[in-house]
Amino acid sequence: MSIKSINPFTLEVVDEYNLQSEEEIQQVIETSHNSYLLWRETSLEERKGLLLNLASELRKAIPTLAPLMTKEMGKPIKQSRAELEKCAWTAEIYSENADKWLQEEILNADGLEHKVIFQPLGVILSVMPWNFPIWQLIRFAVPTLLVGNTAILKHSNLVPGSALEIERIFKRAGFPKGVFSTIIASHKSVEMILSSRYVQGVSLTGSTEAGARIAEIAGRNLKRVVLELGGSDPFIVCEDVNMDFVIRNAVIGRTQNNGQSCIAAKRFIVHEKVANEFTERLAEAFAKLKVGDPLEEDVDIGPLSNKQGYEEVRVQLEDAKKKGAKIIGANNHEGNGYTVTPTLVLNPTADMKVVREEVFGPVAPILTFRTDDEAIKIANDTEFGLGGSVWTKNLERGKRFAEKIECGTVFVNSIVKSDPRVPFGGVKMSGIGRELSHYGLKEFVNIKAVNVYTHPES
Repeated sequence: MSIKSINPFTLEVVDEYNLQSEEEIQQVIETSHNSYLLWRETSLEERKGLLLNLASELRKAIPTLAPLMTKEMGKPIKQSRAELEKCAWTAEIYSENADKWLQEEILNADGLEHKVIFQPLGVILSVMPWNFPIWQLIRFAVPTLLVGNTAILKHSNLVPGSALEIERIFKRAGFPKGVFSTIIASHKSVEMILSSRYVQGVSLTGSTEAGARIAEIAGRNLKRVVLELGGSDPFIVCEDVNMDFVIRNAVIGRTQNNGQSCIAAKRFIVHEKVANEFTERLAEAFAKLKVGDPLEEDVDIGPLSNKQGYEEVRVQLEDAKKKGAKIIGANNHEGNGYTVTPTLVLNPTADMKVVREEVFGPVAPILTFRTDDEAIKIANDTEFGLGGSVWTKNLERGKRFAEKIECGTVFVNSIVKSDPRVPFGGVKMSGIGRELSHYGLKEFVNIKAVNVYTHPES
């Protein structure tokens, strides 16, 4: 059986790939386990050095890998380059901080010596999405390999070329065979992989529905799990803001990656005193964005990644329209694949799909509030809890908002973003566990307590 990689702008076939058989996948698992037995014995210094090599190889790959990413999933080419640069920087950050983040912890108890050490678990599976083809797996793989685990990547079948290329990049960086492996397989293979005695955990980034399925399989097999799932991040605009600054960030926060990001600003909650100005200014800014072929340097908005996602956004917009919302901006771009142009939804209500569901496209519903308590209530009225942002000149007010919003990460006067130095993850239906920083580094380790007591003389 084979799969085809389709360019979502031209709808042309990029390439075709054969799915691996169960026997071939089993061989990958065994190779990864055998590699783990050797990899766990390598020094931290050696692993740190290989991460620096990885950073170098990622930068060398930008001229060829960035266009491939764009062809496979539609990201504007300038954003593909930026993604790869961020991946290289992340490898450097982990190399730089490894000694501090993995340092033994000394405890005081009733014995002679008590300490906590961090040891690898074994083979870890990653199930990754198409929207950030390299970043999603790098933020998993770098800390996972650094602590001495080995990793197997089951990537989205929308981006098989990118998935195979990242395996080659790890090899060029000097990582031993089997330390990082890519498989091209169906979703059905995940259950088989997690049932293996060699596989000790799974990290998934994807939809809430996919996360629930993976968690169920992992639970049956008693495997460690980290889930980074969907989001409906609030973007709260207070009445005291610098509107130029806020609009500039609102555009980036909603349209980056063609609006297909878990941490995108998805619900704009605006103080009624500035709601009209915000709406008019955002509509003007959206209209200025260039929509077109994502391989062109000056294009801001490319297509959604596939037909299913395109149809889901159309359904969500039609639902809003039927329930009385006003739509500003065309909801499609005829003749250019799966492109959805930036769209505002005015007068949305809590029962609309654009408010209740995660919208994976450049669609911005605008809600209004009068008091801070009302804004917080609207922000928290969702099953999601990934990120959120608050915009105000009053930093103390912003910090009060940040403490009360139910999510994993909040930004005051910045769009939500991931940073290797800061923990990342969600609450409620947005996930389990944390990625990045020293918190993410310790998700797939054995946190071992070593306790030493004196022995009495004979």
